Amino acid sequence: MVILRWRRRCVCAAGDTTGKIWWEDAPVEWALLDGVSDQDRQRFLAIARPRKYGRGEVVFLAGAPADSLHLVVSGTFAVRVGTESGDMAMLSVLGAGDFFGELAFLDPESGRTATITSFEASQTLSVGRSEFMRLREEHPPVDRVLVSVLSAQVRRLSTLLVEAMYLPAEARVYRRLLAAAEMWGGAVPGTVIPLTQEDIAGLAGTTRPTANRVLRQAESSGLLGIKRGRIELIDPRGIAALAAGV
Repeated sequence: MVILRWRRRCVCAAGDTTGKIWWEDAPVEWALLDGVSDQDRQRFLAIARPRKYGRGEVVFLAGAPADSLHLVVSGTFAVRVGTESGDMAMLSVLGAGDFFGELAFLDPESGRTATITSFEASQTLSVGRSEFMRLREEHPPVDRVLVSVLSAQVRRLSTLLVEAMYLPAEARVYRRLLAAAEMWGGAVPGTVIPLTQEDIAGLAGTTRPTANRVLRQAESSGLLGIKRGRIELIDPRGIAALAAGV
């Protein structure tokens, strides 16, 4: 893993060629930069620009031009797509160490395929497509970043496909719930997840009635508590056992 520390503000000012970025608390790890040489990593980070987003702010809308890749530094982001019924379904929740907007590098003509919004005050590093293309021309080995992007997406989609094909909806709901908990303090008693039952349904690839039934059963068993727009973990071990099918 590539580990970069951050302080209160980003110090990757324009013209900085060191690639060093600092944050005050825990280190941020981006698997996206695994396998990239130290020198090319520094070149890549040197063209990145810090971006800040407030709670509920839209980073970009589905259909907008794909012009930049974002590396998540802090906070959390929701990835949503429109459905045939006109609703918005949540596909994933992204936190520090994740990335989004990769089609800017892979297929810019297609436009954004999802809408990204921030759950809270959040920060990213934005790498513009045009800047990245110039960097590729000057330093071809930096293409390793594209290989990492493709590899990460293939692994993620393969995992989701296997789960969709071989796991019951109940187990998927519990798994997505525990995964979401990692974004807001970890899968420990007392963690509050600011997602609705509809959000969990989208993450699990099931219907809202099914997610509602599964979560209400867990609430009746004392495993979690449900309030408007939030879910509190009470017995994460019990939920994990259900997610594993034990």
